[in-house]
Amino acid sequence: MKRPGKSSIVMATLFSSLTVLTYCTKENQIIETPATPNGNELMALFTSAAPTLDGIADAAWEKAPVLKFTVGMPDPGNGLWAGYQGLSYSGSMRAMYDKDNVYFLVEVADADKNINVSPWYFDPNTKLWAREPGSRTLDANGNLLREGFGKDQFAFLWDIDNSTPKFISQTCYASCHVFTPVWDNKVTPAVYRANTSGNHYTNAQSEKIDQWWIHPQRGMLYGFVDDNYQDYAGGPAITGAAGGNGNGRHFDDLVPTGTFSTSFPYGPSYTADATQGSASNTQKLKLDGTGASVDVPLWIIPNSTQGFIKVEDTLAGGVAKKITAVSSTGVLSYDGGSIDPNSGTDYQRLGTAATSGIGAKCFPSVILSTVKNGRADIQLGAVYAGGKWVYEIKRKLKTGDTLKQDVDFSSLEDKPFGIAYFDKSNYQHAIKPNLVLKFKQ
Repeated sequence: MKRPGKSSIVMATLFSSLTVLTYCTKENQIIETPATPNGNELMALFTSAAPTLDGIADAAWEKAPVLKFTVGMPDPGNGLWAGYQGLSYSGSMRAMYDKDNVYFLVEVADADKNINVSPWYFDPNTKLWAREPGSRTLDANGNLLREGFGKDQFAFLWDIDNSTPKFISQTCYASCHVFTPVWDNKVTPAVYRANTSGNHYTNAQSEKIDQWWIHPQRGMLYGFVDDNYQDYAGGPAITGAAGGNGNGRHFDDLVPTGTFSTSFPYGPSYTADATQGSASNTQKLKLDGTGASVDVPLWIIPNSTQGFIKVEDTLAGGVAKKITAVSSTGVLSYDGGSIDPNSGTDYQRLGTAATSGIGAKCFPSVILSTVKNGRADIQLGAVYAGGKWVYEIKRKLKTGDTLKQDVDFSSLEDKPFGIAYFDKSNYQHAIKPNLVLKFKQ
């Protein structure tokens, strides 16, 4: 998923691998809705023995019915997911509930574990540090030049309080992946052009969708799913003026401020998020202290092969070291030592397009911290072992949400939903729509 703007992380359109998304219109989205597939019901059994959230399918899950699924990679148009079409992933889900909580067990086959996103590498030709791209790099003919350094992720979408009428029949199709062409007001006179930002939003101001995001950079390593939501992102006054608007996906707890951006695409402004989830591990330093400013890591753990740095590592007593200088040959200095990337290939690019890799030692591109408050409503145990991810999830049937940002299961009514899986990618994901959670009573 894209974050707002160029980094906007997209997740909202979920459809089968055999279905091609037609362009959406803001007020009247036009899509091809596939027939409901066989085996689309996930039956939740009542349990008196809650599972342990450790990523291991213990005895508590033995009687829960298994829903097998295959998620396929679609083509949302505009070349947004070029290089990923045709990929698919298989897995299974189980569900249980008790008087207070609902539980999910999700297993997805994946050939390798990817939680290190866009790691730093050193280019011995330019003598500069850079970050690997999160998505695949292709040539002009669509051939793979280099594998992406993205992350493995899993996500759910749920209708909130039955606010999104189309969700009943279309589940994840009820929000849109790619904007319709818009008036680009960044130029004078304005130009009507395709919008490939990949943002997403619902169809009316009253509609909201709950998005659960198992994300290595946002909560997963601390035992949480990142709880987000999707909304209309502006309303007709904004879309009428600009032809499109900002990203409709937001972290829980964020709400519109009542003001709007003064630049294209003139979307609404939202309250700021408290520092949580992740922060960029980058800074600018001058070469040899006086030369050109270049990007380098902010924090490193010397000699580490670990794909992440936690914020605790950077605090007093932590193992991380702050980079204080960089030489014209790429040597990084910190209090107590230095890193010379020219001696060996530890931090350099390796392999061919098919075997893209990086040296054994690792400088992550982000600093991780836990999610909090409304973003931390969903507990998680996640383990990669035996060629698959195992996710165990726990959430209250009804959270303390007062902002209409969480789905409410307390009525035990059927709940349509869709799922997505990201394999070593930035925002390109395989999807499965038209699933239904049922509570056996």
